[in-house]
Amino acid sequence: MRSRFIATLPILALAATSIHAQAHDPNKVDFGMMTWKEVKDALAAGKTTALIYNGGTEQRGPQNVNGGHTLMAQATVLAIAEKLGNAVAAPVLPFSPNNASATLPGTIGLTPQLFADMNEQIADQMIKSGFKNVVLMGDHGGGQAQLGEVAKKLSEKYAGQGIKVVFCDEVYAKANGDFDKYLESQGLPYSSHAGIPDTSEMLYLGGDKGWVRKELVATAVGDPATPPAPGGRGNGGRGRGQRDPNAPPRINNGIQGDARKSTAELGKKIFDTKVDYAVRQIHELLK
Repeated sequence: MRSRFIATLPILALAATSIHAQAHDPNKVDFGMMTWKEVKDALAAGKTTALIYNGGTEQRGPQNVNGGHTLMAQATVLAIAEKLGNAVAAPVLPFSPNNASATLPGTIGLTPQLFADMNEQIADQMIKSGFKNVVLMGDHGGGQAQLGEVAKKLSEKYAGQGIKVVFCDEVYAKANGDFDKYLESQGLPYSSHAGIPDTSEMLYLGGDKGWVRKELVATAVGDPATPPAPGGRGNGGRGRGQRDPNAPPRINNGIQGDARKSTAELGKKIFDTKVDYAVRQIHELLK
């Protein structure tokens, strides 16, 4: 009996090793979680598109953590890469064009020029590593124009080498704009920074990870927000609309609009919309 038990030990050990290896299998689309050999193998297998997604560190009202842009960007870019099937996601840049404030101390910003220079350098590095296509994206309104300019500059630089550098703007501008229209159709209030879209997406992706102070959502209302002028979302981002001159005095808590109706279900909708819009546009840009 004892000899039979001993004989089975190697088999059990092998099974345990296999389960352990599967549990720690690195994400095959996350550049930062891959070894150099895995990157090289991925390139050889046809994953020649590099996704450069920009996040940001910015106050997001009293209910959301400051790293929200980066946390959402990381989840979004990995989902896009997986859905594309031929892409690898570069590490998310955690800073965007912005400026710190002692009144609401949650922001670490870059100048627009430094932001553009960093994205240009990162794109160059991915190309040197062997990627044939580079897609620039951002989760923050500030920086969208710079990403477009960098894509244009590098496209001209590498045109003769069969390398494409493109800017996917619909993951931000169109996705947010269409989601705002959906909220309006449901009778929900318009909000921009730290409002329903941001808070809902963070509830969906990280509600169980401490991304949102759930007990504060019920009181998460800030300064009144008005929709930006047509076309303004793509140029200046969310929350750039004119403030109503007859609005009540400023609350100045970092929220533009009303986030009290935020839900994880709404968060799933905006997240899926961003991923779907990005995948569709990237296919169009690279075909």
